[in-house]
Amino acid sequence: MKKSRITTALLAIGISASMVFQTPVFATEETAVAVSSGVTTNGISGWPQGPEITSASAVIMEDTSDTILYAKDMDTTLSPAGAVKIMTCLLALENSQLDDQVTMTETGVSGVTDGGAHISSQLGEVFTMEQCLYALMLASANDIALQVAEQIGGSVDAFVQKMNDRAKELGCTNTVFTNPTGLPDDNQHTTAHDLALIMQAAIRNDSFRTISGATSYTIPATNVSGGTRNLTSSFAMTDPASASYYEGCIGGRESTTTASGSVLVTAAQRNGTTLIAVVMNGATGQTATEAISLLDYGFSNFQLLDLSEDDFHILSGGTVMVPSGATADDLTTEDTESDGQILRTYSFGGTQVGTAVVEDSSQESSSDVLENDENMDSAKAYSESRSQIPYFAIGGVGILLLILLLWRMIRIIRS
Repeated sequence: MKKSRITTALLAIGISASMVFQTPVFATEETAVAVSSGVTTNGISGWPQGPEITSASAVIMEDTSDTILYAKDMDTTLSPAGAVKIMTCLLALENSQLDDQVTMTETGVSGVTDGGAHISSQLGEVFTMEQCLYALMLASANDIALQVAEQIGGSVDAFVQKMNDRAKELGCTNTVFTNPTGLPDDNQHTTAHDLALIMQAAIRNDSFRTISGATSYTIPATNVSGGTRNLTSSFAMTDPASASYYEGCIGGRESTTTASGSVLVTAAQRNGTTLIAVVMNGATGQTATEAISLLDYGFSNFQLLDLSEDDFHILSGGTVMVPSGATADDLTTEDTESDGQILRTYSFGGTQVGTAVVEDSSQESSSDVLENDENMDSAKAYSESRSQIPYFAIGGVGILLLILLLWRMIRIIRS
């Protein structure tokens, strides 16, 4: 009996020790599957595991911090299809006025017979730029895309060069445009990440948000046509009547060609957070469903933190996007100098989640900055270490003395 009790006790101690000292496993098998399939963000330590999708490439990017929340082969070059028209529309808005007159030439009219979408424009027909951009984004009109390109650039080729130059300015590193329509071309390619950067610039333009988010638009009779043109958007995520409608969706484009598969670019805003979603080389009818899944993942598992509220050193920036429940204590920082400024990069689990400018040496010397930092830190420490009660007490005594003084003066005057 005694031996049995000893054996039982030893077993209990062994089980307890194994429970206390066991090494935690954080979905290693799932992570291995995700990483091997190209979802690189699932390999970040402490990062919420993103959904698996069938499309070849995808990305979710937060607008203010540029944080990549989800990435599946986001730098793989693929055919962009009609998503090219987002850049076409952006350049038109940046280089013209909505009431500018656009007259159709042979260049534009050639788009009626190129095998793509069009609004049956005619030679010499006049539209406003606003009407053109609605036709471009809602009807994916190639004839209008070509005419807008010629009007803005002087020629289609010159406009395409502007497209490539603008892409580089936005930080695109794997994008080459060869036409403003998105018609297949073996030399035209981009990536999910680059399309997210282009969409980011586009949604910061109020006119783009209005046009891209519209579900319908009517072009009245022109100098040539005898009737109106009623345009209806094919982008289901902004249509409340569609099963793919997404609350908070700002707008976007979805298009399909044999070379590109289905390509979808969109953005949505909820509770002050704006996410940009790109899904490329997917199955027709599936990319919207996958984009919704990715947006839900982003809105449900991440939060914005404003670090500038508690850091006197931050001159600009300081907004970070981190997993829900994370705090500033979970971040690591790295300072680098660029153009006379000290740029602070914030990282979570080794991935960048935001930046801030913490010093501008072009405006003040380093010794001044150091002194100011020390003064601000001292002031903050002093304020935090002092109770507010003595100040209320001093104020109360002062008011009481003032009342007594007034009462004494009144008595003297009366006497």
